[in-house]
Amino acid sequence: MEKGIVLKVENLNVKLEKEVILENLSFEVAEGEVLTILGPNGAGKTALLKTLLGLFPFEGKIEWMAGVKTSYVPQRLPFIKDIPMSVEEFFKLKNISESKAKNILNSIGLKEDILEKRVGYLSSGQFQRILIGWALVSNPQVLLFDEPTTGIDIGGQESVYNLLEKLQKERNLTILLVTHDLSIVYKLATRCLCLNKKMLCYSIPKELSSQQLSQLYGEEVKFYQHNHHE
Repeated sequence: MEKGIVLKVENLNVKLEKEVILENLSFEVAEGEVLTILGPNGAGKTALLKTLLGLFPFEGKIEWMAGVKTSYVPQRLPFIKDIPMSVEEFFKLKNISESKAKNILNSIGLKEDILEKRVGYLSSGQFQRILIGWALVSNPQVLLFDEPTTGIDIGGQESVYNLLEKLQKERNLTILLVTHDLSIVYKLATRCLCLNKKMLCYSIPKELSSQQLSQLYGEEVKFYQHNHHE
């Protein structure tokens, strides 16, 4: 593994129940990089993250930097919102102290009194922040996000993406981010991987062409601009 490379993937192939999910992917991710993974529904984006985490069988090579800590933020956890549990109790599942939980809340922009609230009473944006905080408990160097703003209104989406930008800068995190939001790609990403079972492009954001994106999504692609704040 070359110095400064966190992840190297070579000739990755994934089949589930004889169906080809991912075919012949090769790419690498450097320390501190934000790699966005783009593609239509069914393209294999979530499967890629789960394969990188060792959850799916594969052929090929996945090599992580020695000793690197990773953490995963799933697309949604709707069932947890039905559990009669406070935010404090949710964090206690990770066996962390109240003071550490408060420090994490501070880092994700939430007030300490949210610890007393029931998880099910949080807004979707607050809940997503809690999931990000949950992922930060182990002090990872790499965070993998699967469409972190699914089901969140636009104001909440901006808030979550601003948080990701802040955390990436403060902690020099390496981020792998599945998203459909092209304005975030142009704002946050250092590199993009266009995926539809096969890799259709692997480039820096400014080299993405509308033709490539139309080919990827099968239609003309439009996006709106987020307002980002420090």
